[in-house]
Amino acid sequence: MERQKTNTNIFLIGFMGAGKSTVSRALKSILGMRRIEMDRAIEEQEGISISRIFAEKGEEYFRRKETEFLCSLPAGENLVVSCGGGVPMRPANVQAMRERGAIVWLTACPETILKRVGKSHNRPLLEGHKNIDYIRKMMDERKPFYTDAADLIVSTDDRTAAQIAREITDHLQRRV
Repeated sequence: MERQKTNTNIFLIGFMGAGKSTVSRALKSILGMRRIEMDRAIEEQEGISISRIFAEKGEEYFRRKETEFLCSLPAGENLVVSCGGGVPMRPANVQAMRERGAIVWLTACPETILKRVGKSHNRPLLEGHKNIDYIRKMMDERKPFYTDAADLIVSTDDRTAAQIAREITDHLQRRV
């Protein structure tokens, strides 16, 4: 299959466990994009894990690092960026993403999220709160920020990464 190309960056936003990493791998394959895991990039810059950043330096420090990272990215570089779940909570982050590409909100129901992240200990904001009610509450708090930021909203429940990536690429082609 011949790879399609896009002349924009794609920023995948959504709650933890919505499928951003998985879909970014599919988009990389389909579009030949360079893939960036924002949390991994920040861990590399800081030399410690996200969990340790939260524990030792605090959430606000981490959120500043997210903004700095987004602002350092070039526009139109054929990047797919899997963003941390809290990225759209800051207006500066949304502005930086808008200036540099398309923003795609990946959604999933709380039950799907719990199934995907329930055994993970790399989610500091969920540690000790891995239940449907807590996840729903956090998702409801973030929903207005995700809604305001998104150029496209795509559900990931009961769909393959390839199906989701195809929907995103079809949307981007219609935008051109």
